[in-house]
Order: sequence, then C-alpha cells, then structure tokens
Amino acid sequence: MPRDQRAGIEWREGGVPVSTRFDDPYFSIADGLAETRHVFLDGNGLPGRFAPGFHIAELGFGTGLNLLAALIAWRAAGTEGPLRFTSFEAFPMSAEEMERALSAFPEARAVADPLIAAWAEGARRIETDGLIAEIVEGDARETLPAWEGRADAWFLDGFSPARNPELWSPGLMAEVARHTAPGGTAATYTAAGFVRRGLAAAGFEVSRRPGFGRKRHMSVGHLS
Repeated sequence: MPRDQRAGIEWREGGVPVSTRFDDPYFSIADGLAETRHVFLDGNGLPGRFAPGFHIAELGFGTGLNLLAALIAWRAAGTEGPLRFTSFEAFPMSAEEMERALSAFPEARAVADPLIAAWAEGARRIETDGLIAEIVEGDARETLPAWEGRADAWFLDGFSPARNPELWSPGLMAEVARHTAPGGTAATYTAAGFVRRGLAAAGFEVSRRPGFGRKRHMSVGHLS
C-alpha cells in the first residue's frame, strides 16, 4: 500500500498512539477499553442484544480494540456461532503498530494474536474462534455504498468530527442507515450537532447519553 495511505502515528506519553494526519488519539488516554465498552457496547445494548448471526459494522478500525472488546463480550455471552464484524478503514496501521498500541490493554492483547498475525500477512478477512471479521480498506464514502451487507449495530469511531468531518457527513450517515438491519442501532462518542442531525435525517431516532470520562455526552441512534 502506498505510504500516504498508511496511518501516520506519533507515540505520546503513556504509549498513546496519535494520528499525525488528524492530530487525534486513537483511544482514550484514561482507559480506552473501558471507553469502548461504555460507548460502543453499552451504547448499542450489547451484549444483551447478541443473537446468532449478529453483525457489527464500524467506521474506523484503528487499533482493532473495538473488535477485540466485542469479541471478548461475545465469547463471554456464549452466543451460538461466530460474531460477524465488518470495519471500514482508510488509513490502516501496520501489524507492529497495532501490537504496540494493544499492549496498553492486557485483556484485549491476550486475545489479539490471531488478529495481529493475520494482519501481518496481509489478510483482511480474519476468522478465529467465535469471529468472522472483514476490514475494508479505502475511503468509506466509496467502500460503504458498495458494501452488500447490513449491520445490527454500528460503531461510529472515526477521528474527531472537527478534524475528520468527511467520515461524519450527512451522506455517509445516510449510507450507515441504508446498511442497517431493521431495528438496528448506532453509537458514537461524539455529540456534535451536525453528526446528530445527519443520523436523524437518515432515519435514526437519536438521543444523548452521558459520555465516558471527561466527555459530557455521547450519541446513540435506533433505526425506527
């Protein structure tokens, strides 16, 4: 892959990877795994909604932390069959960067070996115990419209809307809705007004909830 399509990363105090392209950290400096569970799992009513064939989709794969948190929850729930997980990522990390980032979270790192090994080999469809995952590389404004799947839950985890507005545009939120199963949900750490309006215009019933840590609010949506 051309270098300009790789994630540009600066490692800051505490081992936190920060995107040099967007000047935004990949996860919460306080506790990224707890943030993932608060925002994306709890925000989508998981693991309570897990059922055979459940499909999560995501904007912004990043370190893979969200996938691993979902997999840990899936395995703990004992739901029959594999969890399906599709993520859209424009600027992928290298396997070495991913491994370094995940080392901050021993619980996630403990189940990450199959993901890191497959990633290092160039695989973007990854199957392991309880998981069938596909990471779609490229601009989501192009790749999501071409996707034929529909998700039961969305993790909207792009970089800050102020720094990466393209991944939060009304047109892309409409594509998220178009690729959501009836009764599906979406959750994101941001409560930015234009993101909330875009989700609402796409057909989601949007509400605010308490955010994680120092963030006052986050947003969740239910496709009516």
